[in-house]
Amino acid sequence: MTEIHNPTPRDAFDLLMAGNQRFVAGAPEHPNQDATRRTETAPSQQPFAVLFGCSDSRLAAEIIFDRGLGDLFVVRTAGHVAGTEVLGSIEFGVSVLHAPLVVVLGHDSCGAVAAACSALENGQTPGGFVRDVVERVTPSVLAARAAGRESAEEILAEHIEHTVDLLLERSRVLAEAVAAGRLAVVGLSYRLADGSAKLVATRGLDAALPTTS
Repeated sequence: MTEIHNPTPRDAFDLLMAGNQRFVAGAPEHPNQDATRRTETAPSQQPFAVLFGCSDSRLAAEIIFDRGLGDLFVVRTAGHVAGTEVLGSIEFGVSVLHAPLVVVLGHDSCGAVAAACSALENGQTPGGFVRDVVERVTPSVLAARAAGRESAEEILAEHIEHTVDLLLERSRVLAEAVAAGRLAVVGLSYRLADGSAKLVATRGLDAALPTTS
């Protein structure tokens, strides 16, 4: 497997998706997971992507994208909801570590999305700080339904795209990097059953989204 130095946003995206394809095929190469890589990355890190995903235990980033130490700068919250500390972490990955790609990773059977749907239907929201997570997902569910998108897959895609746009709306650092061509921000939808990640949103990447049936 060829590693790329100073990857472009497109290079980084292709590298990430190639790893996912190996994972889906059951043929992972487990790159950059040995003692040599551990020694190489001890002084500093140069991840090729920032991955902002759901905290779900089935979304272990380095496994599902077949990567290793120093490859991904990972930020995860339930339902990939983004507060200021998340924005700061992602900006760090882009402005300090110079990652050319930010990925928002959602998945089917997401508990946060399901809880937001349930809260809208029965008027009951969870207690504690879980309520905050659900309330941050709710606008995505409302937007999907307003557009006539009612299926679980459609609501998930809406939430992923909403998160992509939210990052760019709230972060001048990210928006300016995309405008300058130094960064792409994409949204991926992960299928738990087969391990595949599908592109559902892209900003700054010359990739055509697949048509949905």
